[in-house]
Amino acid sequence: MESDINPRERSSKLDKNAVPGQLGTFAGVFTPSILTILGIILFLRLGYVTGSGGIAKALIILAIANLVTIITSQSLAAVATNLTVKGGGDYYLISRTLGYKFGGAIGVVLYLAQSVSVAFYCIGFAEALAQILGTSFPPSIIAAMAISALFLLAWLGADWATKFQYIVMILLVLALGSFYLGGISHWQESVFIANWQAPDGAPPFWILFAIFFPAVTGFTQGVSMSGDLKDPGKSLPMGTFAAVGVSIAVYVSVILIFAGSLPNKDLMTDYQAMQRIAKYGFLIDAGVIAATLSSAMASFMGGPRILQSLALDRIFPLLTFFAKGSGASNNPRRGAVLTGLIALFTINLGQLNLIAQVVSMFFLISYGLLNYATYFEADTGSTSFRPRFRFFNKYVSLAGALLCIAILLALDVYNGIIALAIMFGIYLYLKHSSKPSRWADSSRSHAFSRVRKNLQQMAAIPEHQNDWYPHILAFTNHRESREKLLRLGDWISDDSGLMTAVQIVKGVDKPWRAANKIIRKELAEDIAEMDIFCFAKVIHGEDFPTVLPIFLEAQGLGPLSANTILVNWYNKPDQHTLGMERLKYGHNLRICYKKGYNLVVFHCDKSKWQNTVKEDGKRDRIDIWWQGENNNSRLMLLFSYLVTKNKTWKKAEIRVLTKSDESYFSRAKVELMQFFDEARIPAEPQLVEDFKPETVLAHSKESSLVFLPFKIQQSRLTDITGYSLERILPQLPPTALVMAAEEIDLDAEPEEGMAGELAQAIDDLSEHEKLLRLAERQEKKAKEEVEDIREQLRKEAGVQVDGESISDEIVRLQKILYEAELAAEEAFRKTAKNRTKYKTALEDVVALGGNIEDETRKI
Repeated sequence: MESDINPRERSSKLDKNAVPGQLGTFAGVFTPSILTILGIILFLRLGYVTGSGGIAKALIILAIANLVTIITSQSLAAVATNLTVKGGGDYYLISRTLGYKFGGAIGVVLYLAQSVSVAFYCIGFAEALAQILGTSFPPSIIAAMAISALFLLAWLGADWATKFQYIVMILLVLALGSFYLGGISHWQESVFIANWQAPDGAPPFWILFAIFFPAVTGFTQGVSMSGDLKDPGKSLPMGTFAAVGVSIAVYVSVILIFAGSLPNKDLMTDYQAMQRIAKYGFLIDAGVIAATLSSAMASFMGGPRILQSLALDRIFPLLTFFAKGSGASNNPRRGAVLTGLIALFTINLGQLNLIAQVVSMFFLISYGLLNYATYFEADTGSTSFRPRFRFFNKYVSLAGALLCIAILLALDVYNGIIALAIMFGIYLYLKHSSKPSRWADSSRSHAFSRVRKNLQQMAAIPEHQNDWYPHILAFTNHRESREKLLRLGDWISDDSGLMTAVQIVKGVDKPWRAANKIIRKELAEDIAEMDIFCFAKVIHGEDFPTVLPIFLEAQGLGPLSANTILVNWYNKPDQHTLGMERLKYGHNLRICYKKGYNLVVFHCDKSKWQNTVKEDGKRDRIDIWWQGENNNSRLMLLFSYLVTKNKTWKKAEIRVLTKSDESYFSRAKVELMQFFDEARIPAEPQLVEDFKPETVLAHSKESSLVFLPFKIQQSRLTDITGYSLERILPQLPPTALVMAAEEIDLDAEPEEGMAGELAQAIDDLSEHEKLLRLAERQEKKAKEEVEDIREQLRKEAGVQVDGESISDEIVRLQKILYEAELAAEEAFRKTAKNRTKYKTALEDVVALGGNIEDETRKI
């Protein structure tokens, strides 16, 4: 069908073949926004709010409501000037920032809100017209006729609707002019002062706020027309700010005129107060009619465009029919038909007050999401976020989002929760439908921002054995053996670690970039087919032995680096996995081991593998050949436990086969069980006579998976007894050969490791600092005593007469000075010794990763 538009062709359909939008700032943004803001609340309810709340409360209500509009306008300006805005208004901006799940949820509720709003405005028009004419004609019929007339304008397109809006604009200007003329003649200072405070028995503040707030919800009506604008990036912020600014001036002036023209009680009881004050009352009637029709027209124009944008994005397959537009301007006529039908249905639905409140909540949620989307985009630190609108602060947008939620709950907790629940339900549906995103949003930038912050936190925290996780580099060059390798890696890492599939390709010619892309795509396809979490990495180089050590040194990012190498057992179809020959294979594994990587070599023939992975395959027992409590054994035990955490192996039992004399086995079993209990890994020990190949084969031939230690002798892989592994591997079930290069502690205390060492080093530093401070004080005191004694000697020598013998006092002071100088010298040596100890302790803290700056110590 012609309506089945491919979303990838969206830009070509709308941008290349379609005539670009023809509306400017005034016609496309300012006019629909200002006409919706200056609506029925201004003419029929602002007097009631002013009279019930008094001037003070009315101005506070106006300030809070417009704080939302100003903040949201600055967020809108930032997003609109950061990307090319197409049709869909709020929906387009939110979906291209927060992604299709949030966008789809808000798009649906915004469209329904706009469609239902058409009915409400038309009902308001019908009731006002019936009252003006004094007719008993049913308002629902008048409202239906109004919807039909507005539908005709929507069907004709934005140009015709704009012409209609100009007529409405003229009527509104005349109505307000009439009100201002009458208000100036009626205004009295005494009445104004009397109306400053609210009268007795006035409704609560938030009731009045709820009545007034719908007045400001129209400031984003121009956003809904984004697809019909010549320059959305320029027109949206300029037109929106202008509409908000003009509307604030109008509402403030109208409140002040109301307050000085009629007493509060009259304003509270007479919804026709504006008509009483105006110089020409009939113009107010015309203004009411114009305001309701203009608001309905704005919703009739905006709603179908949101629906069309949703349909073009194919988020909901049922809406695809509405993607097609008509004419050069791509007018969404199909959406206009649906909008008209929803409006007509709403008129006869009943419970309009409840629906009206929920609709208002939807608008408030959309403003909150628009603010949050802007904060979200800015907070990621994405280099692509470069809005031309410079008067923007992300924290103001975040405050706007929180303010919207606060107002939402303050207005009506019950209906606010209903609105949030509806939107959240749509979000969950889209999340679980697992649709691939059809456009780039800020999700990846946000994820990068989180990764960056988390890496910084990881780097600042000392490593500890309790934080060890498997980070696997799985070397695979052939598709036929890839599944076995990556599946084992997934069983081990699953929710507890990371894995990267690495393919090293020989060759450094210029076309390697194209080859890299092809190989990487093939690798990614295999990973996706297996439905496992694994990264893909393709390396090019002259030869494997040259590339391998460089890659092992360079891989990783900050504190996030691999610790385990996983490879397939060498065989003829897979000779190039880690070298062309068996000796090179062993040599390259030795390189990995010396670089500090744990080694896992996996062997499994095709028939046994098929039996293992099939749905009813044998996965009931995992064997570990325990060579004593060493790093190899502990690593195999941990790997076995991680495998059993996978749902594929959840019923498997772990059996530990250990060599022991029969006379000592009971005690050895108790010790092993105690170790397993301390390590919190359920396993069952079993005695074997030795580790010879025949013994291994006899005990593990019927198991489901075997973990076996190995060693490398003269670049050949052997079992721990020195026998060739080729004798038994073909006869064993899937077998993982393990060789640990790290210290593995399965029951490390939190105080152990680098964290504990750093804490002890900091404590030692603090103690040495105290001793140093004490020694410095003692040295200073000793020096002061020396100076005091010397001063006494100088005074005594001054009264000594030449030729006289040295007095006893001088002799006594010289003796005291000598002793004081000895004490000062001892204090100096003690201070120097403590300073050396302090500096050594400081170096130890820094070496362990402590963040202490030498200059702050003032030592």
